Amino acid sequence: MMMGIIGRKLGMTQTFSEDGATVPVTVIEAEPSLVTQKKTKEADGYEALQLGYGRVGQNRVTKPLQGHFKKSDKGCFRMLAEFTPESLDNYEVGQEIGVGFFKPGDIVDIVGTSKGKGFAGVIKRHGFRGGRKTHGSMFHRAPGSIGASAEPSRVFKGQKLPGHMGDERTTVQGLLVWAVDPDRNLLLVKGAVPGSKKGYLMVKQTIKKAR
Repeated sequence: MMMGIIGRKLGMTQTFSEDGATVPVTVIEAEPSLVTQKKTKEADGYEALQLGYGRVGQNRVTKPLQGHFKKSDKGCFRMLAEFTPESLDNYEVGQEIGVGFFKPGDIVDIVGTSKGKGFAGVIKRHGFRGGRKTHGSMFHRAPGSIGASAEPSRVFKGQKLPGHMGDERTTVQGLLVWAVDPDRNLLLVKGAVPGSKKGYLMVKQTIKKAR
């Protein structure tokens, strides 16, 4: 069971620990997320809490979403995400959840969309070694053989080939919450998180217990 908030990556900076060591941190802006729906087993088949983040005008969302947001009557949002708290009884539709949900020292998992790298070959995308560059080999950055001819006469699914690199849902686990600034809605997390600047993130309670 994991609960969390939605935020936006502002970038990276550095701070200092008590012993003077430099600590790289990612700055996450997390305006209060609003509870837009409580999903129950009776109505939806599972229990979850739906949060909305980033207020937008009604004309910026589709007609079905306009009807959905009208139920909570708290405005429209740019992003929706679901979390699974231990109990839905502690939350109500319309309730706001901000960075104060976390405190320094907490361990979190952060979900985001990784940076898109465009079309990439097998060396960049999968780390292939490549062929020799001498004696006219004519084989330098190509993928090489990708399957048998007669049997099975096809390429197996999952074969490492050139293609679109990045722009995928990515999770980084076990990051430390370094500082929390509720007045400015800022969360400082030690280390790097997925995505580019201004990318949306889900900051969740970790699924792994600390050792």
